[in-house]
Amino acid sequence: MKIITAGLAALLLSTAASFAAEAWKEADVGGTKIYTDAKGMTLYTYDKDSKGKSNCYDKCAANWPPLKAAASAKADDEWSVVKRTDGTKMWAYDGKPVYTFVKDKKAGDMSGDGVAGVWHIVKAD
Repeated sequence: MKIITAGLAALLLSTAASFAAEAWKEADVGGTKIYTDAKGMTLYTYDKDSKGKSNCYDKCAANWPPLKAAASAKADDEWSVVKRTDGTKMWAYDGKPVYTFVKDKKAGDMSGDGVAGVWHIVKAD
């Protein structure tokens, strides 16, 4: 019974880690290492957010969709989960919520970097 329980626990942990890993990935775009969503779309942070809190809603979120996290999502190294005011969850990198940009049309586009001086690519360390 202990072997089955330990095996089940290991399976659940690896499954949870794989869900987190599928939400984002590291990419090399023109020599710059960045994080993207699972589809390869560039991820951004917003200077008006605070650590662990999103301030991008309504029109902002329509243009900068949050990187959604499943209700069961758990933190993974530098990645954490932020609860939005509408009750949904999103991913954060080093505590900063992350977003995609609607004007990025294909994987590797980085047209949101520097928009209004407050949007920045999430660079991989």
